[in-house]
Amino acid sequence: MPASSSADPTAGARVPGRARLVVLASGAGTLLQALLDAGTDFPGEVVAVGTDRADAHALDRADRVGTATFTVPPKAHADRAAWNLALLEATRPHRPDLVVCAGFMRILGAAFLDGIGCPIVNTHPALLPAFPGAHAVRDALAHGVKVTGSTVHLVDAGVDTGPILAQEAVPVLPGDTEATLHDRIKITERRLLLSTVAELCNGERDQ
Repeated sequence: MPASSSADPTAGARVPGRARLVVLASGAGTLLQALLDAGTDFPGEVVAVGTDRADAHALDRADRVGTATFTVPPKAHADRAAWNLALLEATRPHRPDLVVCAGFMRILGAAFLDGIGCPIVNTHPALLPAFPGAHAVRDALAHGVKVTGSTVHLVDAGVDTGPILAQEAVPVLPGDTEATLHDRIKITERRLLLSTVAELCNGERDQ
C-alpha cells in the first residue's frame, strides 16, 4: 500500500529565504501547531506534515492551513526497513532543510537517517539522558524526581540518544499526575522547540 498524500510537494516556495520544515507527528499535533502559528517572521516554514497514522489530528491541523500531508502506515509494509524506505520516499519530494519529529512515536532507521540529507530534530519530555523512551513523564514520577523537563536533540539511530541541542527544567509539584506534569512540560517543550528550530534555520547552531 503506497503512502497517501495531499497537495503538491513542489508548490512550497512560498517565502524566499525561509528554511523548509517537514514535521513528523503521530498524534494531536500541538507541537506542530506551535510551528504553524510561528508567523512569517519565523525563519522556517512547515511545507509538509507526515504521520504514521491516518487518524492523527496533526493532519487536520495541516489541512486547515493548506499544508501538504502524507501518511505512511507501518502495517502497510513488510517490515521496519521497508517502512523507513517508504517514509523517506514520501518525505524527500518536499525538499526539507530540516525534519522535525514532533510527537512522532516511531524510531527512524538507517534508510531514513542516511537518505534524507538534512538534520533531524526531536523533542522529548524529560531531561535526557534521564528517562528515554515513550513513557518519560510516567517514569519520572515513578522515580520520585523533583525536577524533570524538556529536551530538543538531534536524531540518531538510538532511542533518544542523539546530541542534545537544548534543555529546560520543569519542577515536579506535589500531587502531580502524569497528565498535569505533562501539560506543564508541553508548554516548555513548545517554546524550546521554536527557539531551537529558529537557531538551526538561522545557522546559529552546529548540526
